[in-house]
Amino acid sequence: MRYIRYAFLLGLGLVLVTIAFANRDPVTLRLMPDDLAGLLPWGRVIELPLFLVIFGAIIAGVAIGFVWEWLREHKYRATADRKSREAVKLKREVERIKGTEADKGDEILALLDGPAKT
Repeated sequence: MRYIRYAFLLGLGLVLVTIAFANRDPVTLRLMPDDLAGLLPWGRVIELPLFLVIFGAIIAGVAIGFVWEWLREHKYRATADRKSREAVKLKREVERIKGTEADKGDEILALLDGPAKT
């Protein structure tokens, strides 16, 4: 299974390098449209190779998807945490109850020791 994973990663790396070499031409990225760039002081222009734009967009999309999913699953994590705390509380209560019964000692010994104490 390890060799299959290495083969997959090698193939993926070759595909990504091929895409990068095929898209080396620089492209111009503008943070604001030209009309708004004149009004605002931070209207920058950046020139990057196209493959960086493509890979950056993929990474940003995956990161946004992870954050979105993490926020969406908050209610399930909160429920699991609440149930876990409840289970720990119940386990402690069971151990406490078992502990009080264990303190009573053996029933036979209690019967034998009982009349001797009076």
